[in-house]
Amino acid sequence: MPLLILIADDDPGIRLAVKDFLELDGYSVITAQNGQEALSLLETYRPHLLISDIKMPQKDGYTLVRHLRQWPEFRLLPVIFLTERDTTEERIQGYEVGCDVYLPKPFDMEELKAVVRNLLERTQIIQSEWRFSNQESFKQPKPPHFQEIEIPTSSVSNSLHFTPREVQVLNLLTTGLSNGDIGQKLHLSPRTVEKYVSSLLRKTETNNRAELVRFALDHGLIDS
Repeated sequence: MPLLILIADDDPGIRLAVKDFLELDGYSVITAQNGQEALSLLETYRPHLLISDIKMPQKDGYTLVRHLRQWPEFRLLPVIFLTERDTTEERIQGYEVGCDVYLPKPFDMEELKAVVRNLLERTQIIQSEWRFSNQESFKQPKPPHFQEIEIPTSSVSNSLHFTPREVQVLNLLTTGLSNGDIGQKLHLSPRTVEKYVSSLLRKTETNNRAELVRFALDHGLIDS
């Protein structure tokens, strides 16, 4: 399913323009015209990212973000402030209440898209690693595709420092799956999977996926 973004802004033109732009990039978008409505939509739909104006009726952006940061489920929610307020004091206040990025109006749509993509990918990685670590701590059984690969305690494997998620990606990569297929199995975006693949290539000093698989087979990192 597409990632869900909430836009909170009392300017209907900005709401529509940003909504249309992000939907063209493949995201699902819902909108609110004030802070109180945004808070209600946050509780109902649990979006993956919030884009908010600061000056809004009923609840301004500062109050909205300060409120949502009190809820455990929203403490890591990425927040972007879009606002005409651009003094140093106001930016500091925005960061203090918990926003991640502060873009002054008028802003560039391409810059906004890049910020949205990077924040969502970072959050996906954090949440994915947290879920994996949480499963490990409770020793929950995993389906076959999620079984860890036991890396031999050789000098080569010790120097690789694979993360648990990199081990999963490597295991699925050897089955011939695409980034999209791996992402579906691990609940990651294809771009996030590509970052793990790039990390594996760097750690093994290989140049492509074929060399990576051969390296893993030669060093007993996967089952042949």
